[in-house]
Amino acid sequence: MRILLPALVATALALPAAAQTVAFDGSWKEQGFLRFRTNDYQQGGASLGVASDGTVSLLWKALPEGARDATKASWSWGVTEGVPPTDLARKGGDDRDLALYFAWTEAGASVDPARAMQLLRAPTTRVLVYVRGGDAARGTVQRSPYLDGMRTVVLRPAGTGSFSESVDLAADFRRAFGTESGVLVGVGVSADSDDTKTRIRATVSNLALR
Repeated sequence: MRILLPALVATALALPAAAQTVAFDGSWKEQGFLRFRTNDYQQGGASLGVASDGTVSLLWKALPEGARDATKASWSWGVTEGVPPTDLARKGGDDRDLALYFAWTEAGASVDPARAMQLLRAPTTRVLVYVRGGDAARGTVQRSPYLDGMRTVVLRPAGTGSFSESVDLAADFRRAFGTESGVLVGVGVSADSDDTKTRIRATVSNLALR
């Protein structure tokens, strides 16, 4: 055992951290934007159904303590009906089929991570929004037209079909903000069709953090 133990320890240290599934288990709460009618979300455990008919809203979950040091994320998303390509940097004209929000705040910040609107607007919060939609090239990082502490990362342009994604949250944060990330406190899913008055039928599934 004295011979094998160092090798076993080294192997264990080299293994990637186990992924932690973030289930759509009914604990996610919808947050409306201003006066707009809300989307329809169907939480089904491993998957989330999303329907948007000229509407926009955000489905939000505060992360448990055990998930707040995650540096990577993965998920699958599919769109069967979606909005046309839009300019994601244009306020009031930035419809998108799907968006996944990841929010960080400074250690010790007093903002309640369950209150999405308050959290997103707090000066200590930084947000990456991975988008499926728009007309920009994959990998484009844009400033949000709404909040100074938010950046949009285009993963897929507007269009239908199903895809699996894997992102490096820490690296994307550095690229977007030029600093290291804080504490990952919340995640969200949104669909937005209010500007184009179109409709979205989509799914998000197998969301995991590690």
